[in-house]
Amino acid sequence: MCTPTTGPEDWRRFLADPIKQWKAGYSAKELAYSWETAEGFPEEVQALLNTKPAFDSLKILFAVPEYQVPLPGGSRPSQNDLFVLAGNDEELVVIMVEGKASESFGPTLGDWRNNDSEGKKKRLAYLQKKLQLEGELFPDLRYQLFHRTASSLIVAEQFHATSAIMLVHSFSENDDWFDDYSNFLSLYGQKAQIGRLHELLEGPSVRLYCGWAKGVSQSC
Repeated sequence: MCTPTTGPEDWRRFLADPIKQWKAGYSAKELAYSWETAEGFPEEVQALLNTKPAFDSLKILFAVPEYQVPLPGGSRPSQNDLFVLAGNDEELVVIMVEGKASESFGPTLGDWRNNDSEGKKKRLAYLQKKLQLEGELFPDLRYQLFHRTASSLIVAEQFHATSAIMLVHSFSENDDWFDDYSNFLSLYGQKAQIGRLHELLEGPSVRLYCGWAKGVSQSC
């Protein structure tokens, strides 16, 4: 069951720490103001979608902030900043939005695996299978990018969507943490570009894309 929002401030109560995380210049507040004040997609997100002709007519069907996706190997889900279900006359598309400003993508795989429990081994094996990534992964890659991207595929399968997008919506003037995103895309032989969608997987049932949209602060 979902409760409709009446404005950006309604997003605050969904945060793990509504006081610490709800500040101008922080991604949670920037994301809320950007999406709530837009008519449809935020301008920079629409421009990114337009780089794929199949997506230029997408409309938002509904959106849910702080959307949790359960994962095997532990009790902690992947808590996505924003889940958007979009569609046009041809298909349904799931978009998992990760807001970024000064905050990093969190621990690297190496740091996350310091306590390499059976649960973590199970989770990482699941993520690699879902993302079609084989072999040993570089320890300096960011763990968050794996489970956020997998979340888009998992939810796309649940909604019988044909495409899944993991979208980084950045509000950093200096494009902080873009290198981490770029390193993740290099696993699929892609050279990351700001403002462009990259197709990572063709299927068999769901096509996977990643993108980085550069936004402008609106919450000050």
